[in-house]
Amino acid sequence: MKIVIALAAFVALCSGHALPTVPGDNSHYVEGESRYIWMPDGEGKPVLVDLHEPVDEAQLSERNGANNQYWLYTRSNQNSKQILTHNNINSVRNSNYASNRPIKVIVHGWKDNGDSHVNVVIRQAFLAVQDCNVIVVDWRGVASSLYNTAAKAVPNVGQHIGNFLVWLINNAGGNWNNVHLVGHSLGAHAVGSAGRQAGGRPSRVTGLDPAGPTWGGSNGNTLSRNAGRYVEVIHTDGGMLGIMNQIGDTDFYPNGGKHPQPGCSILSNSCSHARVLDLFASTIRHNRFTARKCANIREAERVNCSGSNLNMGNNILNKSGSGIYALRTGNSWPF
Repeated sequence: MKIVIALAAFVALCSGHALPTVPGDNSHYVEGESRYIWMPDGEGKPVLVDLHEPVDEAQLSERNGANNQYWLYTRSNQNSKQILTHNNINSVRNSNYASNRPIKVIVHGWKDNGDSHVNVVIRQAFLAVQDCNVIVVDWRGVASSLYNTAAKAVPNVGQHIGNFLVWLINNAGGNWNNVHLVGHSLGAHAVGSAGRQAGGRPSRVTGLDPAGPTWGGSNGNTLSRNAGRYVEVIHTDGGMLGIMNQIGDTDFYPNGGKHPQPGCSILSNSCSHARVLDLFASTIRHNRFTARKCANIREAERVNCSGSNLNMGNNILNKSGSGIYALRTGNSWPF
């Protein structure tokens, strides 16, 4: 009997390092312990990621944040990008950039690019409700690398974004009180680095299901409250593809903040991880997702909170708040 118990314990200990065989099934995954996890590529297809894979230092040196592209969209060019080039003031003067408008910066995650859903759906939502400068950051060069390499590149990518914004506002005009940074997955940690590089001056920073694998514990590059005046985080796949812990001034946990989100199959986390994009876009357009304050994350997971009200997301630049909030949403647009 003792041998059987010992064998069972050994199997349980090693299961986090066993190769999972069903694409997209992360039921084996234990945050901070498991070696392998399925992550969606740019088309939402599951890719098996080895969290112990070595970082490709050559790719890091070749595909760092200096290769970021900054695509400007305004109401005058809603679907046709204008490329702003760092240290090239003529690229700004010859664009539709207007210093008196709010600046919205959107940063994608792993395996995505400037044309991915995160940028399209949020860009369109911002321009639908406000005359603003939307700057989409395309960092596909290193984002297309193996996960650990892309994750290692994130601080440098974010620092370049921060330096670009400082240069843009200093040379082309703008107001830090009108700057809103938005990032999804690895992009959420990138906007954290960008905000810190800019001295925490952005008025608002929004992290959309910030990437979880390799970002927990003592990782000092994780999105945090010092990235801006007000840092808000929305969790939809906490403990899996997304981080679960509270890391912002205000953290929202729609439907408990975990997989599966309403309308998503239990077989794959990619839907829940991406659901935050449409939820946030809907809050920009409609601003009707009222959450209740929770005493702790356990209450948030159960959506059993009875504290004060605060709307999740939206487009308000001078928004403020603190604490943990939870709410329930529908299973299809506009949720």
